[in-house]
Amino acid sequence: MSEKGIDTRRFQIDVPVKEVMRYNPVTIGSEATVWKAAEKMCRNEVGSCIVLQNNVPKGIVTEEDLTCKIVALNKKPGEVYVSEIMSTPLITIDSDKTVGEATHMMVSHKVRRLPVVENQKVVGLVTVRDILSVSNELNEIMSDLIKVNHDYDESMTGVCDVCGKMSDSLTPVDGRLLCPGCKGSDDTD
Repeated sequence: MSEKGIDTRRFQIDVPVKEVMRYNPVTIGSEATVWKAAEKMCRNEVGSCIVLQNNVPKGIVTEEDLTCKIVALNKKPGEVYVSEIMSTPLITIDSDKTVGEATHMMVSHKVRRLPVVENQKVVGLVTVRDILSVSNELNEIMSDLIKVNHDYDESMTGVCDVCGKMSDSLTPVDGRLLCPGCKGSDDTD
């Protein structure tokens, strides 16, 4: 918690998933062939297709599924159905959840993509890349806000201006905020 009463730890993780998700994810019916899924993924330049059964999300087919379950086993993509290779059960997240909750789900379930659902309908997809991009932006914003605040403490939390890593021990040096490692290498004593 900063001295101004802003909880900087919650600032980053309370971003709603719907703010970082990609809308209209690529979907495919469970009766489609793997060839059709791969063709659709290539055409849309994505790494996955959400598999629907009666318009309800049931699984996901990813590039890894194609590689490990088709190519590595020398199977013919036109003769295998996505329902045979999809990763299931499908791990989803509600659109009103936070980026922090999405991150926790990805780590605990060891997945890199989470379909976002509202009323059992897929409305988006959030990926590790989406979370990392918003995380980096928020870290930069927090660093800028700390710089604007002229009431520097001896030690503060933020992003080091030299190495770009998060630190809870930043020290202002010549208008820059430095972590202990960079401050130590910046000393010319």
